[in-house]
Amino acid sequence: MRALVIVHDHLSTAGHIGERLAERGFELDELLVVPAERYTTPDVEVAFPAAEDYGLILTLGAPWSVARRNAWIEAELALLRSAHEAGIPVLGICFGGQALATALGGDIEVAPRFELGWSRLTTDAPDLVGAGPWFQFHGDRWLLPPGAREVARNEFASQAFVCGRSWGVQFHPELTPEVLQAWFDEDGTAIAAEVGVDPERLVAELQADLPAVRERARVLVDAFLDQVMDRAPEEGPNDGTQSHMSA
Repeated sequence: MRALVIVHDHLSTAGHIGERLAERGFELDELLVVPAERYTTPDVEVAFPAAEDYGLILTLGAPWSVARRNAWIEAELALLRSAHEAGIPVLGICFGGQALATALGGDIEVAPRFELGWSRLTTDAPDLVGAGPWFQFHGDRWLLPPGAREVARNEFASQAFVCGRSWGVQFHPELTPEVLQAWFDEDGTAIAAEVGVDPERLVAELQADLPAVRERARVLVDAFLDQVMDRAPEEGPNDGTQSHMSA
């Protein structure tokens, strides 16, 4: 089965998530949205493929905000909306989760603080998403779309939601030390200074904890494929409830 992987910037990869999807039999087609030479001017033209060409869509993080709503962000929202309506499973990570929430009728807003570093979650569905720790790198947060079920949160943001066969997570289960270092080298060091964290320490911690990080990502992908993706397309959240958490 083919999976479309939307990679928004040249520094990021599908990492542990892509690795596990490949192990589970998916052929990954990567689409780079903003090439390296347009990183600081990301309002590019992008032709997204049809959702129906794929059995799964994975959309990753990005250094920009969904609130930018430029042409390619609007096109991606339309793609995610059409995938969801067609029953094609979508997994959105960080920016991708915020884009998914927005595409399905939710919204985004600035979070009460920029989250950078490790975070443990309160989870209502540990079989879907464990308490972590998970790595955070975001300044926005989503407001849930109608019909979505929030399944995890921390004090600053909703951290995971399920809506039919679509699933958004706010944290970065895919993250490798090499990618995190690249983010810091590009423009993340200034953010780290603003929030008072040490980039070298965070990269070292990610490296030291790599086996556990990889295993948490594998478990998360398996939960997505075996529980969320396996739902009938018309089936909604487990209990039909919805939450609009505001921290």
